[in-house]
Parts: sequence; structure tokens; C-alpha cells
Amino acid sequence: MTPVELSRSVLRAMRRAVDDGELRDVGMPERVIVERPRPGGRGDYATNVALQVARAAGRPPMQVAEILSPRLTAEPGIASIDITGPGFLNITLTEGDDTGSSGAALVRDVRDRGACYGHVHPDTGARHQLHFPREVRAAVLADTLRRILRSQGALVRVTCDEAPDPGWTTGLGVRVDAHGKPPVPLNTLRPVPAPQDPTPLGRDAARWALLYPAGHDRPRIEPAERHLAQRESNPLFRVRYAYARTRALSRNAEALGFDAAPGDVQDVEDVQDGQEARDLLDAIGDHPRVLAAAARRHAPDCLARHLVTTADAFLAFQPSVLPRGDEKPLAAHRARLALAEAAGTVLAGGLSLLGISAPEHL
Repeated sequence: MTPVELSRSVLRAMRRAVDDGELRDVGMPERVIVERPRPGGRGDYATNVALQVARAAGRPPMQVAEILSPRLTAEPGIASIDITGPGFLNITLTEGDDTGSSGAALVRDVRDRGACYGHVHPDTGARHQLHFPREVRAAVLADTLRRILRSQGALVRVTCDEAPDPGWTTGLGVRVDAHGKPPVPLNTLRPVPAPQDPTPLGRDAARWALLYPAGHDRPRIEPAERHLAQRESNPLFRVRYAYARTRALSRNAEALGFDAAPGDVQDVEDVQDGQEARDLLDAIGDHPRVLAAAARRHAPDCLARHLVTTADAFLAFQPSVLPRGDEKPLAAHRARLALAEAAGTVLAGGLSLLGISAPEHL
């Protein structure tokens, strides 16, 4: 069981406590932080969620922890809960429930769903109208939100005060359904405008420059070579390079005569703790939550930042994927390749929702 899965278990326990009337409905956090215990802690993981929600719940942290403890113990994969300090929940997993088994299940899910991993099917029936003034950043934001909201099962209509600039359609891939002043006032998207025309940057660099900063932040329209520069300090390069590396690993593995198969990424001789694999699994497992949050908050920057996190986790993990020297491919190598390919699926899918290409060679 990964920290992301444990986070969901904690949220389920909180919802049950609210439904049972033992906790005040304080509004569920988007994510509960679950991490390895610090000195003085116990078990496999720990969370301070009881301390975080105590004030809003109107109870001391220890009481919140005592309310959540039996509900967490009832969750699959959790053997016991210990409460330490002022209300820390220390989680011990059942024997045999580890990153290997849960990670393999996650990778299989990504492989089965492919580009639709994290998407909601069938449609929910929700309808959204996104309206924006005639401004390029607002146009790109609305177009991207259309894609993200569709991924979450919603039907979306995009409108603009005036006919959009033709260059936004041909150069930036913006799609608008209609234009004109709406008869009924709408909630209009009004991000901080772009300081200058970004279309000369090209589609990929322009969209990233407009979407990566939060809507209330001023975007930086720099020369295209800076946004596309192949250097570690460039987040867009890291994301696209990480995807290209996942494809290269698959080609190299094929040349070595093996393919991907979800499983335990560590072999019996591996004495490393597998932190890189856990970090990557956490990032992949968090993808559906990030898509839902980006749709709910109308914030594509959440997705852009998550892609950077996923790319960085993959780049730290990728040196262990292929056999080294005269080492023969093992089951662990096939599992690592499957995990790398799952990361590539998330990166390519996320870039597609942002309207940015994912090159296989970079």
C-alpha cells in the first residue's frame, strides 16, 4: 500500500466519522499527508491529520485521533493503529501488504486504461459554460479547462466576448464554440493577462508559458529558445525529456530481448530501500486526484506542476530500469520497465490535456 492509497483510506475514515455524527463536517482536505514515521513514531507510516482538523472539528487532536483509529483499522491492508504524542496516527500495514504488490496493481491499472487513466467514464452529466474576454491567456486557459473538464466527464461549451484572433486557433490550438456578449451574466475567466503576444513562441512554449503559472500570477513571455531550452532548470524540458526517456527505455529493452510486466520492482539481491520507486508510484497514483482538483478549481497549473513532479520522480528512478553490464534481465527489470511506461502514460496524457506535444525523441 502506497502513501497515496493510505491517504485515501484516511479520507474515507474521516467521511465515515462525519456520516456517523462523531465529527463535525469540516470539509475534506484534497489530500492527507502520509509519510514514514519520524523518531519516536511507530509502524510503517504516520499522519498528523488529527492535529490539522482538530480546531475546525471542535475537538482536541487526541479525541479526533481516537475517533479515526478504529475506522482506519477496518480499512483493507491496515493491521493496527497506534496514537502517539498529541494525536499522531501511526499506521502498521498487514504482513505482505507492501509497495511491490500495491505498486503492481497501480501499474496494471494505468496499462489497462492507457491515455484515459485518471479520466471519468461514463459522462457525469455535468455541464459547464466557460466564458472569457478577448485576451490570449484567457483563451488558452478556457481551451485547456475544456479538455480537463471533459476528462472528468463534464460537457463544456466555450464562449468569448468577441471573435477570437485567428492566430489563437491556428497557432495555439484554441477552440471557441461561439462569441458575443451573453444575455445572462456568466462567471468569466479572468486570469492575469499575458504581458505580450505569446504566439511567436509556437504552440508548446506559448501554452506552457501561459498555463504553468497560477491564474493570479503574471506569466513570463520569454524567447522561445528559453521556454524550450534543453537544460535541467527548464520544467517543460524536464517533462518532455522524461517522456522521451520512457519511450527510449522501451526501445532499449526490446533490443535486449525483454518487455514490461507489472510486479515487484526490487529483486531479492537489491538492498536499496526503493525510495525512488515509491516516489514515482506516489506521483502516478496521485494523477486522478490532481485532474479532479484542476477541474474543480479551474486551475490547469495544478496539472502542470504535477507533471513536473512526476517527471522528476521518473528521472531519479530511471537509471535502475535496464540491466547493467552483463547483468541478465530479471523479473524486477520487467517490473521497473512497466513502472517507467506507466510514468510515460501519465506524462503524455497530462501534456495532451494542456495542449502540448509529447515527442518520443528529444
